[in-house]
Amino acid sequence: MDLIVYILILLLTGTFVGFASGLLGIGGGFIMVPVQFFLLTALGIDPDTSLRVAFATSLMVILPTALSGALGHWRRGAVLTGPAIILGTTGIIGGVLGAVISSQSPAALLSFIFGILALGSALWMIASRYPEIDKDPSHPKQSYLFWGFLGGFSSGLLGIGGGVVMVPLLNILLKFPIRKAIGTSTAFIIFASLGGIVTYIFTGINATGLPPYSVGYVNLLQFVALAGTSIPMARVGVKAAHKIPEKKLKYIFAALLVYIALKMMGVFQWLNLPL
Repeated sequence: MDLIVYILILLLTGTFVGFASGLLGIGGGFIMVPVQFFLLTALGIDPDTSLRVAFATSLMVILPTALSGALGHWRRGAVLTGPAIILGTTGIIGGVLGAVISSQSPAALLSFIFGILALGSALWMIASRYPEIDKDPSHPKQSYLFWGFLGGFSSGLLGIGGGVVMVPLLNILLKFPIRKAIGTSTAFIIFASLGGIVTYIFTGINATGLPPYSVGYVNLLQFVALAGTSIPMARVGVKAAHKIPEKKLKYIFAALLVYIALKMMGVFQWLNLPL
């Protein structure tokens, strides 16, 4: 693959990821992981190594992107600071555990789990009725600690920010207004990604067959290309999130997840479709 094409694809992916992060309260891992994985395997990198590099680098990009998006949501009063901190506390622990398990698991299994989680989240969002909620929720700290760990674990295991899990949980189960679910999820992602990043660096420090410019499983070239466009675009996504009707936000989120899920599970390849 030509280097210019490789970099251009990463820059365009970062642009889309940043916008989606600010718009939907997701880290963007469900977009970055498949793109990086397919690019690295096209360059001849072993699939197991490619997927772990994609997971680790995705989290590295998600961290500053989430910081940018969370600041924008906080300025608009859409981040519930207390719940975000409590969720993030166990999110870090879950992120470490998920990354440790991912570093020892085969790529085919992780890719399939990745797709199942994305598809399940999409179907849940489509099927669930979103009540009109106009007041902030009140829940015991223990519930936030549990769901924070779950979101963090999925983050570390699959290289996602955890927002794909956290947004529906906050809105459907914990009764957050959708915009505050998105804003609080974006803040949670900051914590969840940290545990996974540190773990992937240490578990990959002695790995062989890594692409050039890698620190552990984090690839710095891909990080710079993706983060350079995703960070500014996150602020654009935040502005759009506060203008688009809530129902449209839900369906945009779900449609994106369905496509990514089918792609990672190999459904299009099985059906011989060029998607």
